[in-house]
Amino acid sequence: MALTKRIIPCIDVDVDDDGNPAVYTGVNFEDLEYTGDPVEMAKRYNEAGADEFVFLDITASAEGRETMLDTVRAVADEVFIPLTVGGGIRTREDIKETLRAGADKVSINTGALENPDLIEAGASAFGSQCIVISVDARRRFDSEGEHYVEADGESCWFECTVKGGREGTGIDAVEWAGEAEARGAGELFVNSIDADGTKDGYDIPLMNAVCDAVSTPVIASSGCGGPEDAYEVFTEADADAALAASIFHFGEYSIGEVKRYLDERDVPVRL
Repeated sequence: MALTKRIIPCIDVDVDDDGNPAVYTGVNFEDLEYTGDPVEMAKRYNEAGADEFVFLDITASAEGRETMLDTVRAVADEVFIPLTVGGGIRTREDIKETLRAGADKVSINTGALENPDLIEAGASAFGSQCIVISVDARRRFDSEGEHYVEADGESCWFECTVKGGREGTGIDAVEWAGEAEARGAGELFVNSIDADGTKDGYDIPLMNAVCDAVSTPVIASSGCGGPEDAYEVFTEADADAALAASIFHFGEYSIGEVKRYLDERDVPVRL
């Protein structure tokens, strides 16, 4: 029997002008728009049939601060599905405190790229199933990469970025995905900087390249505009999970609608 594909809503959390945690939604990781209260949104998605839930503190790494653990605790009290938390996680102690606050998994990007040994340390201490490596990738059309694919009629490679897509690293994202898997990552969370918030569909060339390179489960993120995009990333790239934000946040589609669309087309989902 085929493994069930997962539908995962995600909230991007920052602090508002009054210093309170708030959910924001943007395009290409910029032009952020206030969307709602993180705890209330978490509760809503838990009740709506989400398979998992992702909480990302989107400026913790860029600002050099810790993840907002008090808010994580409040969210964890409202969700009874696996909770992944990311943002500002740089040390084994950060992983420990985030899990202690109620997360089931931690998502690490900048901290792992700066210190790859953190993946092994986290997997050894807490289990690979807890360690999700976030790959924030963008297309580059030059000769500096290692793995090239055809995308929109051009040859490109995918570069890892850090600090919420603000800085390039020169590291090939497909190569890094393989290394992260070898070091003990239990899951890969692949974000397309180019597709983020566009609703034009997932970056299929990126998802294909990563899914072909690893056996670790891959969560596809960025660009979902509707159920057909989830179908495409499952059937064309064989992703294990499809993450979406704005289509759920603004009520364009429900999680149930997406799952029924997939089920009617023989994609195995939990109804």
